[in-house]
Amino acid sequence: MRVITGSAKGHKLKGPPDSGTRPMLDRVKESLFAILSGYDVIQGRVLDLFAGTGSLGIEFLSRGAEWADFVEQRAVVCKVIRENLAHTKLADRAKVHQAGVESWIAQARSEPYDIIMMDPPYASPTIEATIEAIAASRLVKDGTILVVGHWPRLTLQERYGNLTQLTTRRLGDSSFSIYEYIEEHD
Repeated sequence: MRVITGSAKGHKLKGPPDSGTRPMLDRVKESLFAILSGYDVIQGRVLDLFAGTGSLGIEFLSRGAEWADFVEQRAVVCKVIRENLAHTKLADRAKVHQAGVESWIAQARSEPYDIIMMDPPYASPTIEATIEAIAASRLVKDGTILVVGHWPRLTLQERYGNLTQLTTRRLGDSSFSIYEYIEEHD
């Protein structure tokens, strides 16, 4: 695992401490960021849910995002994120939160994010409920982009609340879908 481009380009990142974490493969990450670059959205505040090793949030920071919050439940994995942030010299623009994603979303008092990345375990039965919780939360604003990594056999809806699907891509046994939050105007 490495940072693909930006200020931390080429830095190798620590991998997961055990098999309980599945990082997004570099080729999938490259494809995702190529698509996001086309939308010209890699900026502002980023939220990395189910952060794992932090590689996705770190890639956003390396490419110019101002700030990233990482949410991960397991302490041993949070330690890896902190070590990867220190190694890439991006720790001063990030915070790691050890918490379950669903409870963190419900209790978050943060400003809205420009980009929310979630790459949950593929077998998670709560993926769609988490997307719905994000759509109904204070974490989004008009124009917020949500990226969802998921198993290719999981077909996500085109809309969750005010989140509308922009695209979905499959690469081997990985997929991701990109949504945009669009506020309803009277």
